[in-house]
Amino acid sequence: ELVEPVRQLFKDEVRQAGLQLGLPKEIVYRQPFPGPGLAVRILGDVTPERLSILREADTIVVSEMESSDWYYRVWQSFAVLLPVRSVGVMGDQRTYENTIVLRIVESQDGMTADWVRLPYELLARISARISNEVKGVNRVCYDISSKPPSTIEWE
Repeated sequence: ELVEPVRQLFKDEVRQAGLQLGLPKEIVYRQPFPGPGLAVRILGDVTPERLSILREADTIVVSEMESSDWYYRVWQSFAVLLPVRSVGVMGDQRTYENTIVLRIVESQDGMTADWVRLPYELLARISARISNEVKGVNRVCYDISSKPPSTIEWE
């Protein structure tokens, strides 16, 4: 028999219960992962190469959010890979590479959400790391849409 003691609770209520039970913040504030997997964060064709690009970018987002302690203050933070290539310059060469969008939102229950006003220094660090460390990316954008009218995930 399946036992689901917190099934009727919203995420904020589950977090309160976890804190009262003394669970580590890494567990209590763990961010949701999309049920269908990372493919919903890749717009357009899902290929092993594009999946690798997204994983690398997302790892940087999570790493920088955790090291700045913002990870535990937001509802969700992740990268989205667009099916859009843009012109850029890396070194002395013109590039035509992928665009990553950062999606970082705050919410109480997931029914509505607002984009997070991160410090510019943190956004700049995330952008620079993704542009410099993730092969195939030359542009990083920040999604400042609220829910509604947008949704948290892009797909």
